[in-house]
Amino acid sequence: MGAQVVVGDLLVHDDAIRALADVSAAYFCYPVRPGIIPAMAYFDDAARRANVKLIVNMSQISAREDSKSHAARDHWIAERIFDRSGVPTTHLRPTFFSQWLLYPHSRTAIIEQGIIDLPYGAGRHAPIAAEDQARLIATILAAPDGHAGKTYNLHGPVELDQSGIAAAVSGVLGREIIYQPSTIPQYRERLENAGLPEFLIQHFCAIAVDYKDGIFSGEDEVIARLTGKAPMTVQAFVSKHRNQFEAGTGI
Repeated sequence: MGAQVVVGDLLVHDDAIRALADVSAAYFCYPVRPGIIPAMAYFDDAARRANVKLIVNMSQISAREDSKSHAARDHWIAERIFDRSGVPTTHLRPTFFSQWLLYPHSRTAIIEQGIIDLPYGAGRHAPIAAEDQARLIATILAAPDGHAGKTYNLHGPVELDQSGIAAAVSGVLGREIIYQPSTIPQYRERLENAGLPEFLIQHFCAIAVDYKDGIFSGEDEVIARLTGKAPMTVQAFVSKHRNQFEAGTGI
């Protein structure tokens, strides 16, 4: 499609400098793993060298100074360092992605047992599809004026509790899916048995508490306004990815 691909390591300063050469606006997205602070420092330095006009930083809605999640607190620190660096930055703070429904530990329970078994209590959120976030990111990168210094919370169009999400999935798949809440210790055991690293497990368990406390709640106020197209509902997302919810399929 005409994209120039540069392969490198975000934790190698020289790779960041090489990747950002001749770039006018850049998107920083780091996975839930240790290392975001040195990675963003290298990225920020490379952006300053390249005279980048805007960095779009993918953070988390749970990012805050007193977060119990190590990853969420690291994102908050990364935001503050970007803010002080001198390179104009826009922070994106999404709620849970719609793609969580496709993650193996969620998808298997939906397909094999007809349940969503997360420790989220009566908490609510409006799932946001990665596709819709990508459209917003591309819009900002293509026309960065007016976005520097802004923090955008990203949500889908309709806030639901987990029972509402289960009902939405049921309506598309044509079979009953119910919300069967688990406890955080049960959730931790399942994640450990799945072989997830401790850093990720600690994050998932800490933000489960945040979810029940309302940190992830809200509905879209940004994507429709800035891109001219509303984000997908849960029903639209499941319809688009319906084949992934069939038994025997991979992701």
